Amino acid sequence: MAEFFLELFSEEIPAGLQNRAAQDLARMIGDQLKKAGIEPSAPSVFATPHRLVVVIDKMPPASPDVREERKGPRVGAPEKALAGFMGGAGLKSIEDATIQSDPKKGDFYVAVIERKGRRTSDILAEIIPDVVRNFPWPKSMRWGSGSLKWVRPLHSVLCLLDGSVVKFDIDGIKSGNETRGHRFMGSGTFKVSDFKAYKKKLKDHLVILDGAERAEKIARDARKVAGKAGLALVEDEALLAETAGLVEWPVVLMGSFDDDYLDVPSEVLTTSMKKHQKCFSVADAKSGKLVNRFLLVSNLKAQDGGKSIIAGNERVIRARLSDAKFFWEQDLKTPLGELAPKLDEITFHEKLGTLGERVKRISHLAREIAPLVDADPDEAEEAAQLCKADLVTGMVGEFPNLQGLMGRYYAERHGHKASIARAIEDHYKPQGISDEVPAEPVAIAVALADKIDMLVGFWVIDEKPTGSKDPFALRRAALGIVRIVLENDVRLPLIHHFVGSLAWYLAKPEFERLESDLHAAELLEQHGIAEGLVKKATARASHSAAIEFSKEKVVWAWITANDLLSFIADRLKVHLRDHGARHDLIDAVFALDGQDDLLMIVKRVEALGEFLESDDGANLLAGVKRASNILRIEEKKDNTRFVDPVDTGLLDDKHEKALVKMIGQVKKSVDKSLEAEDFGAAMAALAKMRTPVDDFFDHVIVNAEDGKIRKNRLNLLAEIRETTRRVADFTKVAG
Repeated sequence: MAEFFLELFSEEIPAGLQNRAAQDLARMIGDQLKKAGIEPSAPSVFATPHRLVVVIDKMPPASPDVREERKGPRVGAPEKALAGFMGGAGLKSIEDATIQSDPKKGDFYVAVIERKGRRTSDILAEIIPDVVRNFPWPKSMRWGSGSLKWVRPLHSVLCLLDGSVVKFDIDGIKSGNETRGHRFMGSGTFKVSDFKAYKKKLKDHLVILDGAERAEKIARDARKVAGKAGLALVEDEALLAETAGLVEWPVVLMGSFDDDYLDVPSEVLTTSMKKHQKCFSVADAKSGKLVNRFLLVSNLKAQDGGKSIIAGNERVIRARLSDAKFFWEQDLKTPLGELAPKLDEITFHEKLGTLGERVKRISHLAREIAPLVDADPDEAEEAAQLCKADLVTGMVGEFPNLQGLMGRYYAERHGHKASIARAIEDHYKPQGISDEVPAEPVAIAVALADKIDMLVGFWVIDEKPTGSKDPFALRRAALGIVRIVLENDVRLPLIHHFVGSLAWYLAKPEFERLESDLHAAELLEQHGIAEGLVKKATARASHSAAIEFSKEKVVWAWITANDLLSFIADRLKVHLRDHGARHDLIDAVFALDGQDDLLMIVKRVEALGEFLESDDGANLLAGVKRASNILRIEEKKDNTRFVDPVDTGLLDDKHEKALVKMIGQVKKSVDKSLEAEDFGAAMAALAKMRTPVDDFFDHVIVNAEDGKIRKNRLNLLAEIRETTRRVADFTKVAG
């Protein structure tokens, strides 16, 4: 086995592209090697601003010899069939094939294809130029008179296998065994014989190859420089990773700015210095408050100790912070309430209207949700009316990632209640798996309203996520609803609020087409929607928009709301699965009608999981599944559904009598427990059915010869199915 390593040296590669590019390079080379029959060891990859490096410790010297037998047509087959076979097998004549016999199919041709293995160096010499020419950079450029496209002009290629150069040419760039060190502090080119020597010589020429090592050095030196001044580094993992991709030999220096800028919110200063100059902020070690210092990462050791570099960065930082201070002072001159009307001039989505219209919907919904989360309805409505106003400020225009946060600052400065100001900031949360959820009542109400409106709107225009595509982050919004509800113990009837939100769209002229295009009766039958539920939905929609809607529109809204609920259920499955819950139990609970209270669903799932882990639960599950399977077969055979009450006069076996008696008792206990939302007690009540169900199947023949008795016993099985469905659909449970 030989060592292989490749370095592609170019002008500066953008920091955000380096690691992905190194991984892509290793993957593409590995895929091509496998196609050629070579199975190398796992690669190691490295990236700096100027180079991508792939190292494979164990590379076979050659691809293996291959012997393959390819079966062809029968002897005497048409000429076209023979010609196709010879072409595919690479035969010049059919006589080059052998003939084999099959007792059933007769004689047929077989081509024996033998390929000698090739030297790995020859294979690499072919595949690397191909990989480079077809590399998937997001953006690439062509320079000079050449045809090669690369992210930045490519200068050299170092490629060694077992210490020897793998020779090839890429658009006039010949491979070799030379590279160069640091752009400013290195001393020209140098030759290498293996990766160990390469890495050592790079460091001698002031290049740290490993990005993780560069990041560790930056963090260590930054803490040290800040500590010497009695200060503390404001940690920023994303900025640390970015700066590690900007330098090959990091040198941390400290600069300063005027105290006056500290009047601006610290997040603004940190964001400005990070965005424009890739500088770290520094805070007082005791209080944690930002101070007028910053840390920059230089790519060289300057002869003057970095004074000129610091001075240059201070000039730029001063200009940038002056801009930020200007935005802050100008924005404070106009209260958020006066900025909000400007949202009517901003299109949220061409099919969903303006941001102003969206804010009106959120405000209405937040007011309705407020009592459910113990929030003051007036405060929730006011917070919702202001929650997007900072989008038209100069500061958020410059730094979009500060939306919400700046709204909170401006609201506080203009005398709004603290709960309203915090809701403006927190209503965007959670924005990721690790992000906290809103915890205060007003913020919870506005956050839920914001996310429900977002989902409903895009469901209305049929812009749902497909596959991996989710351009409007709707999965994140759905997961946000799940987390807010569960982590705050919120009782939220989702269908109720979905229908209410849909009413805003039903009132628009664009939906008049529903009158003619949809037929309520057909939809009711198709989706199994009860008339009573439609009346309930009609009342809800009419209450939300103060309009009487046709049944067609309400049925459409009900179907849309349930489709959206299914989407939420999928996010709930993902969330609970990450916490160890079984997705089939979630399906079993969601299968019940009217299950849209996520908090109660989770509690029911937890109780169901505990129940099924017990012997009673496992055995009852087996019995219910057996009953359901028999019913499915017999209902299909009879083309009917067994739903009639059990005729006690036809019971002639003590075991079926005992089962009927127990079902009656269990129904009452289960209903009482469910009404009290005591799901553990409901499961305990179901457990009492285990023995009667087992005895029934052990001693009673369901498909009796007497048709009336058979039907009565099938109705009894249906009673088992329907009784357990009060808690969950056991047919959805695996096992």
